[in-house]
Amino acid sequence: MSSVLLYVAIAALVLYRVVYQQVRGTLLSRRRLTVLPLVLTVVGAYLTLKALPGAPAGELGLLAADLLVLAGLGVLRSTTTTLTERDGTTFQKGSAVTIGLWVLTVAVRIGLLALGTALGVAGPLTSASVALSLGVTIAVQNATTYRRIQRRGLPLAAGRRTAVSR
Repeated sequence: MSSVLLYVAIAALVLYRVVYQQVRGTLLSRRRLTVLPLVLTVVGAYLTLKALPGAPAGELGLLAADLLVLAGLGVLRSTTTTLTERDGTTFQKGSAVTIGLWVLTVAVRIGLLALGTALGVAGPLTSASVALSLGVTIAVQNATTYRRIQRRGLPLAAGRRTAVSR
């Protein structure tokens, strides 16, 4: 039961901090690009490592496929956001395609879980790796966004920025 509550809390945080703010528009900073994916990845790696002993090869393969596909979706989501300069930093705004790719990201994760269940390989590792999967997909998206910012020569604030809609 506590793991279900953890996953609900993670999902709510991701929905607000990532999806909602991307669609509404967000002033970016290095902190905004790194803290959430780092926390999710570290917590997810810890939970995943705890569930790793005894995991069958099929479940390990499922996890690898999950991480690869979700990393690819992170790259795609980044490319669907617009980046402009505003208030001395970069303003990022998502699009309808960004929302669609987030829906696809969730659907892929659920689909891989369903596939693993149908194949009889989904177990504790599959559920324990939710935070890791989210952390990786957001980290890849943010790394791609950071690279786009650097390529375009846009400014990036070092401190915390708040979401705005304009």
